[in-house]
Amino acid sequence: MRIVTACAAAALVLCAAVPGSAQEKTLKIGVLNDQSGLYADMGGLGSVAAARLAVEDSGLLEKGWKIEVVGADHQNKPDVASNIARRWFDVDGVDVITDVTNSAVALALSQLAREKNKVELASGAATSELTGKACSPNTIHWTHDTWALANGTGKAIVETGGDTWFFMTADYAFGHALERDTEAVVLKSGGKVLGKVLTPLNTADFSSFLLQAQGSGAKIVGLANSGVDTSNSIKQAAEFGIVDGGQKLAGLLVYITDVHAAGLPIAQGLILESAFYWDLNEGSRAFSERFAKAMNGRKPSMVQAGVYSSIIHYLKAVEALGGDSKDGAAVVAKMKSMPTEDIAMGKGEIRVDGRKIHDMYLFEVKKPSESKGPWDYYTLRSTIPAAEAFRPLDQGGCPLVVN
Repeated sequence: MRIVTACAAAALVLCAAVPGSAQEKTLKIGVLNDQSGLYADMGGLGSVAAARLAVEDSGLLEKGWKIEVVGADHQNKPDVASNIARRWFDVDGVDVITDVTNSAVALALSQLAREKNKVELASGAATSELTGKACSPNTIHWTHDTWALANGTGKAIVETGGDTWFFMTADYAFGHALERDTEAVVLKSGGKVLGKVLTPLNTADFSSFLLQAQGSGAKIVGLANSGVDTSNSIKQAAEFGIVDGGQKLAGLLVYITDVHAAGLPIAQGLILESAFYWDLNEGSRAFSERFAKAMNGRKPSMVQAGVYSSIIHYLKAVEALGGDSKDGAAVVAKMKSMPTEDIAMGKGEIRVDGRKIHDMYLFEVKKPSESKGPWDYYTLRSTIPAAEAFRPLDQGGCPLVVN
């Protein structure tokens, strides 16, 4: 278990102290994610840096608040994550946990945050169950989810002729949810699923699974995975001649870090959906420039942008409550009552089920000849309006929704 504690390292922790007084307002923010495995690039220490930027931009330090950001590596293990979070809540005084990359971890911590009346802001987790039957008054799902990804990427691909599918699915909560939601869209749109296979999390060898996909004859090979699993799938598919043989890959959850790892010669032409792109508008560019300075030139993923955005809004809500962060459900309720707005992700809102609503974007990965420089990877194909991007409120089965 790897834990970064408050004030342990300047690159990871923001610790601003002011002279003690009866009026002193204190907060502790925990960034809990994969910092050493397959999701480290799209979340990891970059999410810690994003949280630090949000604290700086909140203006609360100048008002005398004391705010600490701590980070820890959950190793993609729900039991490890729960032990860290329980200690953070019970001993270390952490008020809110953000990022929570890995759906199984996020579902476990959502229950714990409710038990302890703390706050979970899930950015890296993707399962739509977080705002479905497993919704909680203490959890907000911020950046993306499997329903949005399926109904954006999946629907667009079927409508343009990709009507037969084979799924390669990461064998845990996230992969199962993404396959389920995408399959439903494919079938509803008139397509067919010719086969599917479960792949171990963080496997290095996709050869046997790609051979099955190739043998299926499906037009589309749906990659219901993420992080290094996605970039490895794309690289090995190129080695097996999947695309040259007439099949196409559908990256159902692709981050810019995956494209960076695979390289444009291999990833070119890939259709993907994202809640954020660094070069989307003036605000996203301004945020990304500051992030890149903190991260040795790397551009932020949508997960890292989501961490920034969620902490900005969390701090606004706590300030509106006079600095009282101890009642997590009250803080979440306040967050839901306020429209969201920040330079990274623009404007949005938070529904009663905890789903944060904003526009989503369909991108196509550029050809090497089209890219103007490092991280210039995407061409915008279409914008999915916020009202259409996420599952309708009455269809998730969240018990917080009163019909």
